Amino acid sequence: MPTLTLNSKSALVTGGARRIGRAIACALAQAGADVTITWLKSEQEAAAAVRFIEQLGSKAQAVECDVRSESSVCNAVAAAAALNGNIDILVNNAAIFESAPLDQITLAQWDAVFETNARGPFLVAREALPHLRTAHGRIINIGSLGGMRAWADHAHYCASKAALHMLTQSMAKSFAPDVSVNCVAPGWIEMEGSSEAVAARFADKTPMQRNGTASDIAEAVLYFAANAGFVTGQILTVDGGLGL
Repeated sequence: MPTLTLNSKSALVTGGARRIGRAIACALAQAGADVTITWLKSEQEAAAAVRFIEQLGSKAQAVECDVRSESSVCNAVAAAAALNGNIDILVNNAAIFESAPLDQITLAQWDAVFETNARGPFLVAREALPHLRTAHGRIINIGSLGGMRAWADHAHYCASKAALHMLTQSMAKSFAPDVSVNCVAPGWIEMEGSSEAVAARFADKTPMQRNGTASDIAEAVLYFAANAGFVTGQILTVDGGLGL
């Protein structure tokens, strides 16, 4: 069986400074990859993540990037390719999560969520594609259970993630056979600062009787990054059964 090793590989993780993105970047580094992370509002956290990854023995860099901006994306992809001569793995993680009653969502809110959650992955993947094709690489998009199940107070978020799921499958068909494209769709993930009451409520509703962690998502990403060359176009829900 193949092992989860990414030695000599180079990864780009958007929104990799904190939370799930940081966990993904660190998991890729622990498997041997050199990692570029992007940040928009988390410069200090990004610098800390780079230091941690370097302590693991991998090369790392943090690049400011607004995934809504074509020029910003072009600069970030060029920097990622320069780190190790290529890009083997792209993780489209940068996203906006926002709650709002559907009848109160403003056009600005709707557009901001779609620009980041759907247009951003398209822009980054399109720009990175020549590098990924050369490397016979992998794209892993971070979707959401909300892209499969309607949440009343997150309509714009759910719709944007559903769009990303469909984009994943379109990319898988378009970029094959050179690049595999898959999606990890987290359920409710317990993070630092989560409400204990809300965490308990979701854990009680989850068949596995616990909430997901950032490490759970990172492990799923690592599977697609390192072991799944013949798997493409798949949406892997990591939710402990919450969506059943």
